[in-house]
Amino acid sequence: MLNKFEINAEPRSVKGKGASRRLRLAGKIPAILYGAEKTPTSIQLNHTEMLLRTENEAFYSHILTLKLAGTEEKVVVKDMQRHPFRQLIMHMDFLRINEAEELTLRVPLHFINAESCVGVKVGGGVISHHISDLEIMCLPKDLPEFIAVDLAELALGHTLHLADLKLPTGVRIASLVHGGDPSLPVVSVHAPRAADETPTAEVGGAPTAAAPAAPVAAAKPAAAKPAAKK
Repeated sequence: MLNKFEINAEPRSVKGKGASRRLRLAGKIPAILYGAEKTPTSIQLNHTEMLLRTENEAFYSHILTLKLAGTEEKVVVKDMQRHPFRQLIMHMDFLRINEAEELTLRVPLHFINAESCVGVKVGGGVISHHISDLEIMCLPKDLPEFIAVDLAELALGHTLHLADLKLPTGVRIASLVHGGDPSLPVVSVHAPRAADETPTAEVGGAPTAAAPAAPVAAAKPAAAKPAAKK
């Protein structure tokens, strides 16, 4: 992992909705630090700094260094709550790392060689992504920044499934560990829909081409009434 993320945190002594609201107004984020069989710790973070950090995709799949009260802890982001429409982080959860225990974490999928995909270059197909990230299990030392999905040999009409993914050493797919379906689709190549498809109508259960609408006859002008005789 080439990226290195350091987070500056401060202890948080006040709790509750009102206290959290005041923190946000002061440009801070209420957060919690837990795990590794240690007591959970309430902390607060600088919102501007964290907003900048969270714009980097790698931030969510990295082991971070959290600096707190003169100490450093290795952590990962476990949860983050955002405001529904404002660019505002409402709360964050950080999990302490135990080097001897497996992590369960979501990492992004990077689809590579899309420009040389056989199903697109030769078959004229279109690539459809069914998922964009994956929940994995691994030791902290084996945590990948992303999972690469190679599309070079994916032919028209074919699909890559969970079981087809090539994982780094020591990495497992969480859903498969827990008995999930290995045939769930990840990415596929299909024929593009024709832009000029003629709409069809069903008559007697069989599809037929829709008949063109009959031209509307022009209305005849009303005949003038003869003037009444005086």
